[in-house]
Amino acid sequence: MNAEEKQSWAKNCLILIPAFNEEEVLTSLVGEVRRYFPETPVLVVNDGSLDRTAAVARQAGAIVLDLPCNLGVGGAVQAGFQYALAKGYSCVVRIDGDGQHPPEEIGKLLEAMASTGADLIVGSRFELTDGCVSSRGRYLGIKALAFFLSLICRSRVTDPTSGFWALNRPLLSYFSRSYPADYPEPEALALLRRQGYSFAEVPVRFRVRQGGRSTIRSWGAFYYALKVGLALVVDRVRPINPLFDRSRVVTKT
Repeated sequence: MNAEEKQSWAKNCLILIPAFNEEEVLTSLVGEVRRYFPETPVLVVNDGSLDRTAAVARQAGAIVLDLPCNLGVGGAVQAGFQYALAKGYSCVVRIDGDGQHPPEEIGKLLEAMASTGADLIVGSRFELTDGCVSSRGRYLGIKALAFFLSLICRSRVTDPTSGFWALNRPLLSYFSRSYPADYPEPEALALLRRQGYSFAEVPVRFRVRQGGRSTIRSWGAFYYALKVGLALVVDRVRPINPLFDRSRVVTKT
């Protein structure tokens, strides 16, 4: 991405960081984002944190949206989408608040969005390597879920739990109204495909967590994959909402 393209993008997009008890990471993370994209606004959605997440984010120069209670990652991300839609942003880049997603990799997602025309670009840690995964159990669970989701979406999925996303305004409009709460990343991929949206993956580099602890650890990843698989099956039998079909949303947008 050249300087002119980066400047144009910076005026129209928002970088979204959902955060719960991430005070030890946010200063450096927001600083990194602002170093690579100094003109791009950064929104931290404080998901009812019990520490100084909100104060640290503001001190680092981010806009902070304080939720009154902990909604979970799905609710926090959707709140950020609603903010972006209301403020008129044309695209959103979502990165996790734990520092796993290097801000310097954001350009790869934006370049892929421009070249493919996809509504959603997912940064995949598994496209080129085995990625950065905390345990063997989690790695196998993600791979099993990726196989199942690829069948459902009829499109190759390698990293179904990645939260490193770039999405355009039509999909932003849809997700601001309808977004999964419990297992947002894999369910969202399945739902957007049913509604006529497209996605693509691009290889990116992940880092180990810079702080905090994952809610999915060790062999518990298999249990997570089983629950997500069941949720995906249930989603398949639910009727789609024609009001959220891509053709309708694009017309409104």
